[in-house]
Amino acid sequence: MILSRLFIVIVVSAALSLSSPTRLLSESVHNKPLSDSGELRVQDMLMNFLTPQINAAVQEYYRQFLLEPPLVYPYFVHITGSERLNGFRGFRLSVTLDVTPVVGPHISVGEDRLTFEISAGPKVELVHYTHLKSDPLPPHWQYIVKKPAR
Repeated sequence: MILSRLFIVIVVSAALSLSSPTRLLSESVHNKPLSDSGELRVQDMLMNFLTPQINAAVQEYYRQFLLEPPLVYPYFVHITGSERLNGFRGFRLSVTLDVTPVVGPHISVGEDRLTFEISAGPKVELVHYTHLKSDPLPPHWQYIVKKPAR
């Protein structure tokens, strides 16, 4: 148990420390890399770790608008920023993600921005959620719409 927590903290810290103001981890994923890399594997580990929290936040937001809860797959996540909240080598970190929730066969319902605070434990807390845009569903998926998203 302690080893798994330590591993998660190391993976998250490594992923967040690899980003810089001019080049973020997600750029390689966003540009569809042709080969694997250590950086890409670390980002994928971070996405595996955060996917349950991402999906919980997205489903909570969209439940007022849709009858079917959307999902966010790790490859529909773009890291837009990260920072240490308590100085060099501090283990209170913030990561901001742009996500594309989908229903059915990967039909986008919109775009959202989530900011998580991650700390030792591991502890993951959603600190900010912003709905960026809504995508119209095709006619054969309109039956899941409760009301249009704001």
